[in-house]
Amino acid sequence: MKIQEVILRAMAKKITWWQAAEILGFSDRHLRRIRDRYEQFGYESLFDKRRGQPSPKRVPYATVEQVLALYREQYFDLNVRHFHEKLGEQHGVELSYTWVKTVLQGAGLVARQRERGVHRKRRPRRPLPGMLLHIDGSRHQWFQDERWYDLIVILDDASSEIYYAQLVEEESSLTVAAGLKEVIERKGVFCALYSDRGSHFWLTPKAGGKIDPHPADASGASPTGVGSANDSGLFAAGPRAE
Repeated sequence: MKIQEVILRAMAKKITWWQAAEILGFSDRHLRRIRDRYEQFGYESLFDKRRGQPSPKRVPYATVEQVLALYREQYFDLNVRHFHEKLGEQHGVELSYTWVKTVLQGAGLVARQRERGVHRKRRPRRPLPGMLLHIDGSRHQWFQDERWYDLIVILDDASSEIYYAQLVEEESSLTVAAGLKEVIERKGVFCALYSDRGSHFWLTPKAGGKIDPHPADASGASPTGVGSANDSGLFAAGPRAE
C-alpha cells in the first residue's frame, strides 16, 4: 500500500494515525512530519525543491478532508459519479471526476473496479423486443434497516424496458415463476431467457462445474421451465448474470 493511500485512510478515519504509522513502519514523529507536509502543500504534496514553492495546482488538505467527510457521513450511498455532481452543485467543490474517484478509492471508501480483460467484448443487443429477456435477483437491505429482501427484475434485452420488478423475501422457484407468469400474461411468450446459474434455473451436479442441460426429473422440465426442451435458456458463466 502506498504512503498516500495510508494517509488517505487515516484522514477518512478508516484507521487511526497511530495505526498508519505502524503500517508504514514510521515513528510517530516522522508520520507527523509527513502529515504536516500534506497540510502545508496539499494532497499531492507536489513540491518543487529547486524553488521552494508548492505546486499551484495542489488541492488543499482541508478540501481533501471535506470531500472524505462528506462521502463518509452524508453521501455514502451514492456512486462516485453522483457524488461528484453533488460536490459541485451543493457544496461548491469543483474537482475533476478522476481526482474524486482516485481519492475515494485510495481512502478505501470506494472499491476499485476490476479491469476487464481484452476478451470481454460488448455483446450486441437483440434487434427486437421479446427475443431475449434478462432475469436477476439482487439481495440488499433496501429499506436501510436490518431487513434483507431480494429484488427480482425482468427486463428486455433490446429496449432495456423493465417488465417486472418485485421485492420478495427470497429468490426461489416460486417467486421467479410468478414473475415470468406475469410477464407472459402482459407481454406474451418470449424467445429466450438469460439468467445466472441459480439452482431454480439450472442443475449443476458439481459446484463450480458445468450445468446439466437435461433436468434430472422425469418430466424433463426444470423448476421454472427454463432449459427444458420447449424453452431456450441462456446462462451466465459466473454466479452472477454477467
